[in-house]
Amino acid sequence: MTAPDFVPDPRLSADTVHLGDLALSRVLLMDDARFPWLILVPRREGVSEITDLDEADAQALWQEIRLATGVMRDLAKPDKINVAALGNVVAQLHVHVVGRFRSDPAWPGPVWGFGTRSPYPLHARAQLAERAGALFAAA
Repeated sequence: MTAPDFVPDPRLSADTVHLGDLALSRVLLMDDARFPWLILVPRREGVSEITDLDEADAQALWQEIRLATGVMRDLAKPDKINVAALGNVVAQLHVHVVGRFRSDPAWPGPVWGFGTRSPYPLHARAQLAERAGALFAAA
């Protein structure tokens, strides 16, 4: 069940900006200017694996991943989009949708644990959040 007072893990909230909610998932923007990065957090309590979701929620999550991938493609025009649900540090189920460029500092390796996060300047973060929100709304 969706918790009306759903709260993402504090470690997710500390490094992200809340963009809005889809039918199942909270959509977060990772506040790291090195990589365009969305995170989908299904609003279900006690879920750590995709396989913990019931069939309807699993289908909804897949559709939201496809939606977020399309938004990432339109938002950043990356060379590649990485989609992953690791959960090694934060057990709460969340799915990363990361735009990657051959020129990014971590290419071709993973972004997790690479260097130090570089927050967006406030005006750039606000503009990116507004553009992402508009793309989600239009999809």
